[in-house]
Amino acid sequence: MERRHWTFLILAGLVSMLVFCSGVAAVVHATTGGDIPRNGGKNRVGVVEVTGIIQDADEPLKSLRRFRGNPSIKAVVVRVDSPGGAVAPSQELHDAIVKAAEVKPVVVSMGNLAASGGFYLSVGATKIFAEPGTLTGSIGVIAEMPEVDALLDAAKLKMNVYRSGKFKDLGSPFRPPTDDDRKLFQAVIDDTYDQFLHAVADGRHLKVEEVRPIADGRVLTGRQAKDLKLVDELGGLDAAAQAAVDLAKLTGEPTLVYPSPELKLGLRELMRDEARAATKGLMEGVTSVAGGGAGGGLLYLWPASAR
Repeated sequence: MERRHWTFLILAGLVSMLVFCSGVAAVVHATTGGDIPRNGGKNRVGVVEVTGIIQDADEPLKSLRRFRGNPSIKAVVVRVDSPGGAVAPSQELHDAIVKAAEVKPVVVSMGNLAASGGFYLSVGATKIFAEPGTLTGSIGVIAEMPEVDALLDAAKLKMNVYRSGKFKDLGSPFRPPTDDDRKLFQAVIDDTYDQFLHAVADGRHLKVEEVRPIADGRVLTGRQAKDLKLVDELGGLDAAAQAAVDLAKLTGEPTLVYPSPELKLGLRELMRDEARAATKGLMEGVTSVAGGGAGGGLLYLWPASAR
């Protein structure tokens, strides 16, 4: 019995040491920001993926900053497959791409969908690739606000609102909009649209007057967008990566480098982050329904067909 006891203790100690060493290795890997090359080679091209609805740009922004400052990364490819999303994160990504392109070539590779906010961020790149059937464009801004006051009346419910100014409940679904509400919100839409329009014109080296006729929210195929000078070439990720290498004045095939995986979280941290994410999602959902003051969460860069 005593021998079994000591055997168990020794095995437990070995397992603990292995777990500890693995944890240290993971911490070192995460803190040094190691990258994962897909294959060997010297022409290292960083790949940043922007997928889904753009609500939070933190992860692609981190990758863009790291690739921009890493001298072993000779160029960057931004893989976009997104219908767009919120205005500010789309603009942040656009600005980060512009900044990275000042240091090294940045090529956008559009996947199935790179529309509205997905197109906005793309125009900051050195060059844009799309497949012939990619859906892109949709240059425009949209805000949608439901009205439920009639339902409240039918249910014999009343909403009492106390506000510090007449626009504090702008976009509230519990009352119809006033003329002043409509004018104010339309001014916000128009200003955001103007920012989008000029970003496209600057990024694509076009005049605003050339962009405006097609900046009416229409969705375009990659082939149509190329004819309109909104993208440069037709092709997929491999073609975009090779173009990035060529723009960096290198020879040979690219080595695609993806951001390293984040350090795996323990159960407590995982539950904490999941709870935070769930709470954030719930609050964003409430905000998008209730208006959130000044139409919080309701101003988007995406095509109506994507909702």
